[in-house]
Amino acid sequence: MSGQGAAWAEAFLEMMSVERAAAKNTLTAYARDLGDAAAFLAARGRDLADAAAEDVEAYFAALGARGLSPATAARRRAAVRQFYRFVLGEGWRKDDPVRRVEAPKKGRALPNVLSREEMNRLIAAAGAKDGAQGLRLGCMVELAYASGLRISELTGLTLAVLARDPAYLIVKGKGGKERLAPLNEASRAAVKAYLEVRPGFLPKGDKANPWLFPSRGKGGRLTPRRFAQLLDEAAADAGIDPARVSPHVLRHAFATHLLEGGADLRVVQTLLGHADIATTQIYTHVAGDRLREVVQNRHPLSKKR
Repeated sequence: MSGQGAAWAEAFLEMMSVERAAAKNTLTAYARDLGDAAAFLAARGRDLADAAAEDVEAYFAALGARGLSPATAARRRAAVRQFYRFVLGEGWRKDDPVRRVEAPKKGRALPNVLSREEMNRLIAAAGAKDGAQGLRLGCMVELAYASGLRISELTGLTLAVLARDPAYLIVKGKGGKERLAPLNEASRAAVKAYLEVRPGFLPKGDKANPWLFPSRGKGGRLTPRRFAQLLDEAAADAGIDPARVSPHVLRHAFATHLLEGGADLRVVQTLLGHADIATTQIYTHVAGDRLREVVQNRHPLSKKR
């Protein structure tokens, strides 16, 4: 990306970071999305700064023809829309080239959820790996499932946060918002066992490494990608199709199993850190049988006269 459009994109990302406290992962995704749009426009002899409505329409149409997932295509369209809204607000352009392009209606996919029995098998398989590797992976799976942590939150935990065996974590989630994440006895026991072997994962000469899950890699801590790879191996060992398992699926399991157990939807919303309860409601589909039973047994009109 180059030219005036690149400068505008940089200003847009800075605004997202400072004014909206966008997470690093969000900023990275938006930068990638705008870069993709800029490359498409460059092939048409255009720049983000001077693109016409016809150019943006062509880009949006091309997204659908490239075989991208609906979620990825929708995010790229959203990034471009927000970018031009920002540009218009700054007065750098007098028109919005996206305004006449109707946003496609996007249905929300139901989350892939593991059953309780499958989660038990996955936890067992993770912990069954050899020695320290098993203690670390088992600890990560237990923490994610017990607390509903996002992968970035899990790999970003520091040693100081868990050194004193707390009953809950204070997690900084999307937008810098803090929330409480509970820890059950199983996850606390897994942390204690893992801490005994943690020194073996420290980079050479880095005893002051602050991360709960250190690594000898460049960043000094285990990456989300590496955790996902280890999780795939554990899934295969547990007899579960790895395609059904990802770090985020552990968060789905946390929410779904809480609702199945009778937790209030508002409580689950708070634990997940969702700003809008509509985001949390997607998990209620798997607890449908239980919800119907509650209505049948508790609603006044359902009682036998």
